[in-house]
Amino acid sequence: MARKDDPATVEYETRAKNLLKAELKRKGVTYAQLAEKLSAIGVHETERNLNNKISRGGFSAAFLLQCLIAANVERLDVT
Repeated sequence: MARKDDPATVEYETRAKNLLKAELKRKGVTYAQLAEKLSAIGVHETERNLNNKISRGGFSAAFLLQCLIAANVERLDVT
């Protein structure tokens, strides 16, 4: 398992955070709206929790997919 302070880990956490933020912005979804959309699929997060979790960037792949699906992101360019 990679260490949290490993530069490669930090780089990819930053990329994941920026990717999610960009997709939410592109879809016009605020954190408050995302909290509602996540709740509709059974994932309960507050707006504040989302802000903190996304700002840190160290979230799971499952959380990333939940957010993207809740925000109705159909295609993703990760390059």
